Amino acid sequence: MTDTLTKAISKDGKFRVYVVNATETIQEAQKRHDTWRNSSAALGRTMIGSILVATSTLKEDEVLTTRIQGDGPVGSIVVDATAQGNVKGYISNPHVSLKARADGHIDVKAAVGTQGTLSITKDLHLKAPFTGQVPLVSGEIGMDFAYYMAKSEQIPSAIGVSVFVTPNEEVGAAGGFLVQTLPGATDEDISKIEANLKLVPNLSTLLNEGLSNKEVMEKIMHGIEMKYLQDMPVQFKCDCSKERFSKSLATLSKAELQAMIDEDHGAEAVCKFCSNKYQFSETELKEIIAEKN
Repeated sequence: MTDTLTKAISKDGKFRVYVVNATETIQEAQKRHDTWRNSSAALGRTMIGSILVATSTLKEDEVLTTRIQGDGPVGSIVVDATAQGNVKGYISNPHVSLKARADGHIDVKAAVGTQGTLSITKDLHLKAPFTGQVPLVSGEIGMDFAYYMAKSEQIPSAIGVSVFVTPNEEVGAAGGFLVQTLPGATDEDISKIEANLKLVPNLSTLLNEGLSNKEVMEKIMHGIEMKYLQDMPVQFKCDCSKERFSKSLATLSKAELQAMIDEDHGAEAVCKFCSNKYQFSETELKEIIAEKN
């Protein structure tokens, strides 16, 4: 199974809809960062929300970076996503596991906090990147992304993000949806969607039951005819490399590089986004110093 995002538009042109099954993508993030229950849910939801915003607002080679900085124990969350469905991310404290809410669900709000900000920076290949920032309104992340879409993008949207974590800390299901309201939609049309959403079970429950993206979409958009536009793959993908870290090391002073040689006889660079490790020998560090002359 490959993770997929499905795009559609209502036949009356009033809504644009995106549904993503990102289970394998979030499983990959959980393994790479060894996240515990609440951290898995918080990072996973942020990655899913970022995929939905990226694929709905970016052009082909553009990238967005989401930063959530709340006052909860997980600390900051940073995610990069592209229009092609590639995503990577990390969380400051991956080892947060708190008591479940009264309804048995993971308490994401307690992990993220309710005081703080959600910011999205878009690299649109202009002179300066565009950044939109909003205060956290719930800490549950889906509602925070929806608030961002309304305030910064001026697109009223319903966003749902869901991560199911099994008792042995594995990600069992993960996915999300985005319903964008287009200019022709009336209050009555929007009320119909809101009524549907109240009846739709938790998204990870539907994915666990084996529903496809289109079947999930039919539940969300019940009573509204849809035109399906595209299925696209979604994946955890990091673009780090030894060459990139070599360039970063080259920005250090000769004294700092020499200290690595004298004290550690080399250096290890670790990518924050994917946890890949790159080793630099004494010889390689000496070459970097020599190139600075």
